[in-house]
Amino acid sequence: MNTFLKKWGLCFALLSFSFITTMGANGERNTTNFNKGWKFNLGDVPEAKNPGFDDSNWRTLNLPHDWSIEGEFSEKNPAGTGGGALPGGIGWYRKEFTVSPSEKGKSVSIDFDGVYRNCEVWINGHYLGIRPYGYSSFRYNLTPYLLYGKKNVIAVKVDNSVQPNSRWYSGSGIYRNVWLVYTNKVAVAHWGTYITTPEIKTDLARVHIITKLNSGSAINQPVVLKTSVYNKEGQLVGSASSRVILSKKTGAEISQNLSIKDPVLWSVDRPYLYKAVSQVQCGGKLSDEYETSFGIRHFTFDQQRGFLLNGQQIKIKGVCDHHDLGCLGAAINTRALERQLEILKAMGCNGIRTSHNPPAPELLDLCDRMGFVVMDEAFDMWKKQKTKYDYHLDWDKWHKRDLEDMILRDRNHPSIVLWSIGNEIPEQGSLAGDTIARELASIVKKLDDRPITSACNHVSVDNHIIRSGALDVVGTNYFQKRYPDFPAMFPGKPYVASETTSALATRGSYDMPSELIRRWPVREKGVSSKMNPDLTCSAYDNCSAPWGSTHEETWKLVKKLDYMSGMFIWTGFDYIGEPTPYPWPAKSSYFGIIDLAGFPKDAYYMYQSEWTSKPVLHIFPHWNWNPGDTVDVWAYSNCQEVELFLNGKSLGTKHKEGDALHLLWRVPYIPGTLKAVGRTNGVVVLTDEVRTANAPARIILSTDRSNIHADGSDLSFVTVKIVDKNGVMVPRAGNLVKFKIEGPGFIAGVDNGNPVSLESFKASERKAFNGLCLAVVQAKENSGKIVLTATGDGLEPASVTIDAR
Repeated sequence: MNTFLKKWGLCFALLSFSFITTMGANGERNTTNFNKGWKFNLGDVPEAKNPGFDDSNWRTLNLPHDWSIEGEFSEKNPAGTGGGALPGGIGWYRKEFTVSPSEKGKSVSIDFDGVYRNCEVWINGHYLGIRPYGYSSFRYNLTPYLLYGKKNVIAVKVDNSVQPNSRWYSGSGIYRNVWLVYTNKVAVAHWGTYITTPEIKTDLARVHIITKLNSGSAINQPVVLKTSVYNKEGQLVGSASSRVILSKKTGAEISQNLSIKDPVLWSVDRPYLYKAVSQVQCGGKLSDEYETSFGIRHFTFDQQRGFLLNGQQIKIKGVCDHHDLGCLGAAINTRALERQLEILKAMGCNGIRTSHNPPAPELLDLCDRMGFVVMDEAFDMWKKQKTKYDYHLDWDKWHKRDLEDMILRDRNHPSIVLWSIGNEIPEQGSLAGDTIARELASIVKKLDDRPITSACNHVSVDNHIIRSGALDVVGTNYFQKRYPDFPAMFPGKPYVASETTSALATRGSYDMPSELIRRWPVREKGVSSKMNPDLTCSAYDNCSAPWGSTHEETWKLVKKLDYMSGMFIWTGFDYIGEPTPYPWPAKSSYFGIIDLAGFPKDAYYMYQSEWTSKPVLHIFPHWNWNPGDTVDVWAYSNCQEVELFLNGKSLGTKHKEGDALHLLWRVPYIPGTLKAVGRTNGVVVLTDEVRTANAPARIILSTDRSNIHADGSDLSFVTVKIVDKNGVMVPRAGNLVKFKIEGPGFIAGVDNGNPVSLESFKASERKAFNGLCLAVVQAKENSGKIVLTATGDGLEPASVTIDAR
């Protein structure tokens, strides 16, 4: 059952196949990771499509690969700061592989999960096609052009040279996984199963499965499709069998029904998954075996009660996120995605919006397994442009295919509760909005019946996309002050806050000039371009974009209004590009609740105190100020009361009053220890403290995981902290830290979360930013001890050991 490897992205070490791939032991499907051993050249070499081209001087690398993240930041790069100020260009990839003569008669395909952008593919000099959209997954049939027992050459041209084509950092290259798929001629088609659960009761769930089979035969022939469903524990819980005549021309589409007794429902708190195994028998022999993961759950969006999952009213406590992984760039890595979701889950987040494009398949797999509901989004624009060379140029020819492929690929994921057909589409204000919205909704509804929304930033009864009737759920970006008016504005429709907040903060920064701490004034022509990116926004919750709100402001409304299904905050993580409102040298965003390196900002704990039941107490800012300063000390907590002490002296006990989400003390600065004590029912639940730091003295290293897989892909994220002689983090430390690594691993990236740092993400050193930086260690394919050592001038060094197995 080799499709399991693709589904979960596990253990690339198992996929070392010496470039010779064969069928499974029973002659059925074999899906093999095809990432290893590609040749790469940055620059256009048209002759590279020819199989005899000499690429011996090209760089050898493994996919996924993003060449832009390896480049230098420059305000002259055509992507601009909106695109991360990193280079684009044209790149070529080539790979040789051999197919055994024993595989003649099989069908061989190559699957690309995503290539940014304008991807053209050749096999042995034969042109297979182009795919402009950088976020679509696609397949090509290689079978007619293969040479058996001889060298085959795949050549891929990626053209991201015409820019700007994105409003955020896109990355460049084959940045998602590639797979080689071997099947018999009679097999389940690409994305060939569709599983729904039309009837769910406490003691019984009816499961409906539609399976599309390919023929590849010269004659019509009888086949048997047996579908077996297994629970999470591997027990058989249901099956169905069908005999059909497979058409030599059209194949077959088979509908099956089965029942599961006492179903365990998928939810955000218990993301329980089932597995359907489709076995195709032809001529009495097993011809194909195909696995599909799915969940059993029911949900609805209700105008009065918001979002109900399995009959329970819950708020969607979600975030929007772009696809980059900080210092790793756009190159997908399952562990890096999992780490992001772990950090969000610990905050109490239960929802992800894939802003503003189809995500990597691995993200949806993780959301299924970890318990997140998903708004799966297709497009950032339709026919009207947002940047000069964006997808609007490809719209007429490709939008139908790209939308269909997203739905077909993703529709079995139980995590997906909304399809979004667009984000802040310019056609909201024209009649074209009606026509295109209805067309897109029709495409979706032919393939899946989940509700459709669009993230609208012109929330009005005159909005043509909303008026079209295409939307099952009205999505609103910002306009939070109009939330109370929605029932009257859009009678009969449920609502979701598809994008909110756009609050600004720089992790660890509190002392910016007071005139910039205040909310920006709204300007007719936007935000002043003269704002200084070095004077970045305070972590106090009072700095936001003119179209947005503070973290507290919007959550208070969503929390209070039952009919608001929930919210997706802009954003969960900082991302490369779009450093609004700051000009160069700012090159990454300020909107995240978590910074680019994965370090939480203070607002993280506000959400944690509201969105989780675990005890929370977090005080800030740091305690290194000037004599005579009076400092606003904030606490986020879900304790009943918090008492603050300075050097052992009580500064008073505070209780949250009304809808307040934080506590505040105004404290004259005296060096020492500021300590908060949280109590509930008179019992101390938590304490938190900040202490005055002395000069930087040493480095402390800590790993998110000290044991990782020796699979060539797994990661350990190492936090680097600059502390004084007493172990107190130095809040403004910016020391340069140099890294040395020994053993079977390498440094995949370094970062510090500073939006104006122009240091390379691919270096072996990094300056700390407000006391912290990050090194990402990636395993090679042999086991052993990886030792990372960090040094800095005037600092006591530190080492950490990571066990790769």
